[in-house]
Amino acid sequence: MNKLTFSTYAKENGGRVSLLFLLFLLAIYEFVFSGFNAFAIICVMPVLVIAVLLLFEYRMLAFWSLIVINYIIQAKWISLPMPTSLPNELLQLVLLAFAIIDTHRSHFERTLNLMYLAITAWCGFCTLEVLNDTCDIGIDIGAWYTVARMIGYQLMYIFLVFSLYITSPKILSRYLLVWGVLAFFAVFWVWKQKNIGFTDSENTFLQGRGRSTHLLMGGSLIRYFSIYSDAANFGIGIASTAVAFIIFGITAKVRKYKIFFLIVGIGCAWAMFISGTRTAIACLMAGFMMYIFLSKSIKIAIPFTVIFALFVFILAFTNIGNGNQQIRRMRTAFDKNDASANVRAMNQEAMKKYMAEAPWGIGMGVGYSNAPANNKYTFMATVPPDSELVFIWIHTGVIGLTVFLCCMGLLLFGGCRIVFFVLKSSSLRGIGAGFCCAFGSQMVGGYGNQVLLQFPNCLTFYGGMAIVYILPYLENEWVAYENELLAIEEKKKRLKLEKKKAARV
Repeated sequence: MNKLTFSTYAKENGGRVSLLFLLFLLAIYEFVFSGFNAFAIICVMPVLVIAVLLLFEYRMLAFWSLIVINYIIQAKWISLPMPTSLPNELLQLVLLAFAIIDTHRSHFERTLNLMYLAITAWCGFCTLEVLNDTCDIGIDIGAWYTVARMIGYQLMYIFLVFSLYITSPKILSRYLLVWGVLAFFAVFWVWKQKNIGFTDSENTFLQGRGRSTHLLMGGSLIRYFSIYSDAANFGIGIASTAVAFIIFGITAKVRKYKIFFLIVGIGCAWAMFISGTRTAIACLMAGFMMYIFLSKSIKIAIPFTVIFALFVFILAFTNIGNGNQQIRRMRTAFDKNDASANVRAMNQEAMKKYMAEAPWGIGMGVGYSNAPANNKYTFMATVPPDSELVFIWIHTGVIGLTVFLCCMGLLLFGGCRIVFFVLKSSSLRGIGAGFCCAFGSQMVGGYGNQVLLQFPNCLTFYGGMAIVYILPYLENEWVAYENELLAIEEKKKRLKLEKKKAARV
């Protein structure tokens, strides 16, 4: 047997050994001169390459990983040695890269719609904002991109990923089930927080950063937050989820889906109260009000209107449920003299005086870390924005806020038009209406709290609107798929009835 030299082995194996050897040398170099973090990154590079190759082969695995990671990434018991947004962004870019590489299998023609136009217009404005130097601190590309990605570019990533990967009724059904399971897990976790207790990391948050906003009335009232970042994010997100799943449930034809959707929807509505987030009430109301108009059914519209009116009457004009602290707090949403609401209004009045001279905003790259102490806009750079729309107003001005609202209104109008005029299947129309009403609900939440573009709401509800725009392409397949499930359901019912009759003989 001939002696195997390193060069011969490397040649026969296509240079793979040489590449690994170079990576090893690079890892040692980084460990000596840059520390352990850089060393660890170099060491995991081969694993990342293998992961990318596997994801290319099983690309839907990347999509489902994105959905799950997006939903649980903010849980207090998850700690990552990287920015929270990084896994989401990497998976989105990987999925888009796969779609571009495999163009002949990707449905890029489905992306040319009103939602694409609206998001493109908003992203174009965000790109122009790189030139905004209202505070005279120069142009910081990195700081600008951080904000532009959060309020602009991620919307385009989400739209494209959902448009290109929700390609069949089975994938759509699976997505609704996965979302439902994740939402129900969030409901279970808030039940666990209330009845069993918090984890150590959750307690650390409550006693630290969240103490002033989550422990009220001397600590006797706790605002629960489940696996979300905070109670406001949870309350509004879960209220919009309740809107979507209750609508899915009452319009679904397949019995097992109807039951599942209604259980999730009712559970989410209960969890909304546990969050103690008053804006969530307005979100729930707005979502159901939208559905009254989108339902196209008197049989649905009349009961919804009655239940909605009764719900508002009980909260606004009675003391029913006042023995529960969370309900008492929710009831203050109808109090015009509520102290916290008045403080918010006073803060926004003070902001208007500064923003009158900054129609383009203070700039996307300006914040706590780089606002100059002697600049007149330092107050605007450091004041808590208290809502998503105020955040956009501060950084892009009245011009940017107007562009954003126009683009989002156009996006929502296009989705509602599809539901009302284009879709013929009642169950598919219910899915579209659920997504539209949930998105409208979130827009109301964005007026009251900084939640619209946060985890997991942004991907969930903008992704839902992207699905609405592709529903017309899926309708024929959906009807056939649904009929198949109904036939199976009918067969099981018939066999069960025959078995019962046979048992009586």
